[in-house]
Amino acid sequence: MSIIITILGIIIALIVLLLIVALFIKKKYTIEREIVINKPKQEVFNYIRMLKNQDYFSKWVMTDPNMKKEFKGTDGTVGFVYAWEGNKQAGKGEQEITKIMEGERLDVEVRFKKPFEAIAQTPFTTSAVTENQTKLTWGMSSEMKYPMNIMCLFTDNMLGKDLELSLANLKNILER
Repeated sequence: MSIIITILGIIIALIVLLLIVALFIKKKYTIEREIVINKPKQEVFNYIRMLKNQDYFSKWVMTDPNMKKEFKGTDGTVGFVYAWEGNKQAGKGEQEITKIMEGERLDVEVRFKKPFEAIAQTPFTTSAVTENQTKLTWGMSSEMKYPMNIMCLFTDNMLGKDLELSLANLKNILER
């Protein structure tokens, strides 16, 4: 019986510790990853502005080949919505093009619905390195409520790896 009480005490102490730590952690996170693609800036921008192209390079879309998708509006234009519902890894949500600075920046709002609710801003920016090389930066920023903000400690590492893989996939596609 004393072993069970000790184990319960340790579990409770860990939970309390995590709740205390979460009090001192930022609620907002921002991550960015970038890659240089050996293609002209406009060609890269024209590809990324079409959200349906994420089917070919996004790590998250690739987690569920049977994902259900719905589209509203004209792809590559402000107001276009790409909605998805997939397995536990893919979850459910939608992304919408909110702003386009032609050839420079694409702003997308991602609204997660399952397995948790959250809204993230995900800008894509392109800048010419040379005439035939483009630096593409993909960012993500959001806010997490207490006590879930403890996850911000791991966000850069976890989401950063997914962004890096997706960018590498994109580079391979565009440089073929």
